[in-house]
Amino acid sequence: MHSTLTEHARCLYGDEYRSTPECDCEHQEFLFVEKLTFADADSILAMMRELCPHVVDGYLPVWVRNLAYRLALLQRPDEPALMREAAENLWMHGPDWDDIAADLTRQADALEAR
Repeated sequence: MHSTLTEHARCLYGDEYRSTPECDCEHQEFLFVEKLTFADADSILAMMRELCPHVVDGYLPVWVRNLAYRLALLQRPDEPALMREAAENLWMHGPDWDDIAADLTRQADALEAR
């Protein structure tokens, strides 16, 4: 059993910076998505920052990145820095999500202006 969300993602998708560990776990994507869905924001952000530290890198699929940031933002809706990080990810892997990224940036600006 994977002890962390990061470890589970590393086994399933690989890691650009570390070798994929040997393990006997069942690597079905739906099991990872279930774990991601109910993970706390700290675990989600730890996974993103370890497996994709420079936004443009890492082997996580774009849809996993988008879902991860969406889930983290749902748990931390008032964090401008997180909104900007999510927006940066959307812009990097867009342009389909440029309008959402721009909206997140506007929300972050509004929160900081308070």
